[in-house]
Amino acid sequence: MTRTSIERPAGRATSGAVVPVLAFAGIVVAVMQTLLVPVIKDLPQLLDTTPGNATWVLTSTLLSGAVATPIMGRLGDLFGKRRMLIASLSVMVAGALLSAVTSTLLPMIAGRSLQGFAMGAIPLGIGLMRDMLPRERLGSAMALMSSSIGVGGGLALPAAALVAQHASWHALFYGAAALGVLSIGLTLLVVPESEARAEGTFDLPGALGLSAGLVLFLLPITKGSDWGWTSGMTLGLFGAAAAVLLLWGVYELRTKAPLVDLRTTARPAVLFTNLASIMVGVSFYVVSLVLPQLLQLPTATGYGLGQSMVVAGLLVAPLGLTMMVTAPVYARLSARYGPKTTLILGMLIIAIGYGAGLGLMGAAWQSLVISVVLGAGIGLAYSSLPALIVGAVPASETGAANGLNTLMRSIGTSVSSAVIGMVLANTANDVGGVAVPSLHGFRLSFLIATGAVVLGLGFALLLPRQRPSGHPQLRASSEEDANLERAEEALRGFRGRVLDAAGTPVARAKVTLIDRRGRQAGATLSAEDGSYALTVPTRGAYVLAARAEGHVPHASAATHPGEDGAVDVDLALPGEAVTA
Repeated sequence: MTRTSIERPAGRATSGAVVPVLAFAGIVVAVMQTLLVPVIKDLPQLLDTTPGNATWVLTSTLLSGAVATPIMGRLGDLFGKRRMLIASLSVMVAGALLSAVTSTLLPMIAGRSLQGFAMGAIPLGIGLMRDMLPRERLGSAMALMSSSIGVGGGLALPAAALVAQHASWHALFYGAAALGVLSIGLTLLVVPESEARAEGTFDLPGALGLSAGLVLFLLPITKGSDWGWTSGMTLGLFGAAAAVLLLWGVYELRTKAPLVDLRTTARPAVLFTNLASIMVGVSFYVVSLVLPQLLQLPTATGYGLGQSMVVAGLLVAPLGLTMMVTAPVYARLSARYGPKTTLILGMLIIAIGYGAGLGLMGAAWQSLVISVVLGAGIGLAYSSLPALIVGAVPASETGAANGLNTLMRSIGTSVSSAVIGMVLANTANDVGGVAVPSLHGFRLSFLIATGAVVLGLGFALLLPRQRPSGHPQLRASSEEDANLERAEEALRGFRGRVLDAAGTPVARAKVTLIDRRGRQAGATLSAEDGSYALTVPTRGAYVLAARAEGHVPHASAATHPGEDGAVDVDLALPGEAVTA
């Protein structure tokens, strides 16, 4: 029998370089989110514009990333995840080069929008890992890919500060473009394309509807403090977002090949994971907003720590480094206790970090402690999310489902940015006509983060226990455990052999499982003796389609009762299926 219900490409897929190359792509993409943090206050002068207009340089990246993430995930499921990953990185490089050669507002906004488009690389990388890695390596690999969002953001702060302090700010974009080109080259060289594909077509109306709804929702969140939270513009956009997303949801439920399968999204395992993801996103961004400001405020304020831009970045950098180190730790914990437990543990550590941080704002070394503790907690939480999603959706929906989960984190960071920005502005002290964030504002921000984590912890506790059938929970484990899990999977689906007209076994034939809606529910390659095994997501009628080079493709209907046990179906090329 084959090892998994997902086709695993041969050859280069087993390269040990695949995981670090994909994680590097995620880190490069995440760099775009914090690239301009060291020069935010100087943007109006650099672009010769007003402070209100300059904020669009950051807002545009956020909006384009939110729109692109679920769309690129679905395109990857349909047309190839590696292909879409390279396309995402290429668009990012083009955007970085455009930003590098301009000092005017509109071209800069256009370039930053293209850079945000690359956020879809995170779910695409996770999908590629699921399609090509053996189970015993999958947990730690997905953990590293998921954590790359925080790793890239954390490492970019000191690097960007160093460049901005000693070179032209345009060098930031040239450096980002170079990283993007390097990532594309490594991906082309090391990462093979996955042959797993979803059935159906791309849902263009659904993509347009979701894009419009997200822009209408995120725009007032990011600009509400400037426009006024009770202004007609803000409330009108929120109302329009609700109307558009409601109509979009009705359409998605009725279309045969939706961009987002809302029925799958409504499953408790997916729903509560996504809700918890929003809260993790909120908690991650608070520390990124508070600690750099606290560290750089002059000591004359009585609470500022008087550090330079570069030193402040270095003291916050352990946030990302700890997240990277946490990935293998997560793999061991998840192997023993499961991703739900590691998510809960991660959120508890985050709550402890923010709670302790309320009293650790008096020295630079204390900021380092906060960064390390929060990095460990956020790393565990981020690492758990893709395993929970992947374990709850069909293989053909991995890219889209992880894209939606990444979007939930982005929504969390957007809400965090808006709320914390408003809190710091409303609690600021007036010093010579300049608004200076207060210590009270910093502590209130930490309290808000703690509250968000507690709410997320409640969502995590509501996650259901893994069912004994259906999609198996993905854990990093030993080779022996993985073999046992694969054997158990084979008892909950279809199994048999692929034969030619003479009854000779056919090796490496692709066997695809198609559900009653015409969508791919699994795929695998037959072994050397022609055997295959596919799990079923639920009971019901399916079509088993087999194809191999030099043979006529063949499809046959089969029904699974949904109980533990395998239905034996041999597939003849060409010919009729033989039920054992």
